[in-house]
Amino acid sequence: MRIFSVCILILFLCQTTFAQKQSITDKAVTIPRPYEYQSNASYKGITVETYYVEMRDGVKLAVDVYKPKGMKADAKLPTLIHQTRYWRAPELRWPFKMFSDGLLGRMGKFIKEVVKNGYVIVNVDARGSGASFGNRIHPWTPDETKDGAEIIDWILTHDWSNGKVGSVGVSYSGTTAEFLMFNKHPNLKAVALMYSLYDVYDDISLPGGIFHNQFVLDWGKYNLRLDRDEIPRGGLIAKTLVKGVRRVKVPNKNDVFKLALEDHKVNINVDETSKGVVFRDQIPMVPGKPKNELIKRMDVFSPFTYLNEANESNVAVYCYSGWLDGGYQHANIKRHMSMTNPENKLIIGPWEHGGKFNCSPSSPGLSGFDHVGELLKFFDYHLKGKQNGLYEEARIHYFTMKEDQWKGAATWPPKSEATAVYFGPDRTLSFEKPSDSENTFDTHQFDTTAVTSTDSRWKSVIGKLKTPNVYPNRVEQCKKLLHYTTAPLTADLEITGHPIAHLYVRSDQPDGNFHVYLEEVEPNGNVILITEGLLRASQRKLTAGFPFYKDVVPQRTYHSDDVQPLVQGEVAELIFDLLPTSYLFKKGTRLRISIAGADRNHFEVMHKSRPTIEMMRNKVYASKVVLPFK
Repeated sequence: MRIFSVCILILFLCQTTFAQKQSITDKAVTIPRPYEYQSNASYKGITVETYYVEMRDGVKLAVDVYKPKGMKADAKLPTLIHQTRYWRAPELRWPFKMFSDGLLGRMGKFIKEVVKNGYVIVNVDARGSGASFGNRIHPWTPDETKDGAEIIDWILTHDWSNGKVGSVGVSYSGTTAEFLMFNKHPNLKAVALMYSLYDVYDDISLPGGIFHNQFVLDWGKYNLRLDRDEIPRGGLIAKTLVKGVRRVKVPNKNDVFKLALEDHKVNINVDETSKGVVFRDQIPMVPGKPKNELIKRMDVFSPFTYLNEANESNVAVYCYSGWLDGGYQHANIKRHMSMTNPENKLIIGPWEHGGKFNCSPSSPGLSGFDHVGELLKFFDYHLKGKQNGLYEEARIHYFTMKEDQWKGAATWPPKSEATAVYFGPDRTLSFEKPSDSENTFDTHQFDTTAVTSTDSRWKSVIGKLKTPNVYPNRVEQCKKLLHYTTAPLTADLEITGHPIAHLYVRSDQPDGNFHVYLEEVEPNGNVILITEGLLRASQRKLTAGFPFYKDVVPQRTYHSDDVQPLVQGEVAELIFDLLPTSYLFKKGTRLRISIAGADRNHFEVMHKSRPTIEMMRNKVYASKVVLPFK
């Protein structure tokens, strides 16, 4: 996020419209078809009204209502609701507020386009954030979820509402839109969940059981500043332009706002509740708070916990993510696979968290994709009843990087052939299974100073990625890693799906972090990191059927009673997935699998010293990575 990071998160969401029911097919329309909306806009401008809306318990929420300028008194329009904890809008300082309505940058343009196309947008500061009253003991509390249903009821009391409501959100507010479904409100018809998590533990907080400390700490500090009405990023320029969150236009608005800020002082941020958490079934604790007072487990605010409620809501869901969107492309795949509404859709582009950039190594730059048009196509169908061919397209669209082509599928994953690449002698990677004796292995001492890059998929999730050139300069970092490389490819090879690592290792430590990277080595020696997977070795025990959502990769509980320490001198099998991708390896390039014991940029490093491992590569213990070749 840039100077107005708050606005970007808020305003990206507002890109939606409404629709009707037509027969649903998965035809061979593989490219998301452009949607003409600018020339069809019914209105020329927008108006904004600010309110405090009182909830069932007396807590007042700050609400902005954006309506088309010049709409007739008897006009009935669909509504898009957006609930955020990142400020619904900024309060500009004088004299800047004399020249701007506060809808800044490209996101401001997005919200204006949506309203001009005949929508009302209701933008809400979630309870305990922004200019709203109340407090928050963890993300997506039950009260926050109930608030969403009451906001819908409030919308329905207005003459401008046609009774159909949708919701859209990015990141935190994407998950808020998902929790809104769990109320099973009959007037909520469609939601677009953009760049959002599904399983808090495995998607973002502790992927593979390894603490994602860079994200958790940064996110906690960011939210703390927001809750103090401080600009969290952007430096002097941002502070010069922006006073803080937009105040609600009520009598004595500044005094009222100060009272709301007093409520926020008891907020508990995720960096506090995450300290010391290792296992999924561990009770998050905060110093000074009694045990069990807050939450019994992290899954309480994971959307997958409420899968039954989501399916019972019968809301159409558009899952929206990018290959470089942290681990959220997998989150959206799991969500799409688990939900049952036949009108649900999934799209995964070459994007980072937010979709500003095309991060395909062969065409880096601004995304060039019309996100507003794609979302309006979805909402126009479901909330306005427009027969716009939405379901003449495939239910799933995905972008193959390096080939730079959109493709379509009816189900995930697309049909592929699971092909193993085996670790071989002299650090080679081979399509042939090794025939060496069971004692053949490579000894490697992990370098715990290893990093991936400051410009990474994980930096993307915290909103700090400023470039489409993700993971540059891998050549030097690869020197710290154990890696295996194929001969130059004799033909193009496409990988689409979920690579699975099968490592057989011995270690001189009872535990360890294992990071596995799939890379492409170009003829000039440049190394491109394509995707990655990670696992804490003591969490290696596999368990079928947990968590309770559908997936196509090995699953584990991450529970404390499933811990299996490494035993010195014994071979342990580590089976885990790499994040899904779609990528074309060009003829003449080489595949590389690299293994690290740390990624100091992003994840907690387990060992201060340099642990030594033995990577087995023989006919009994054949370490490999299984790749989904198309």
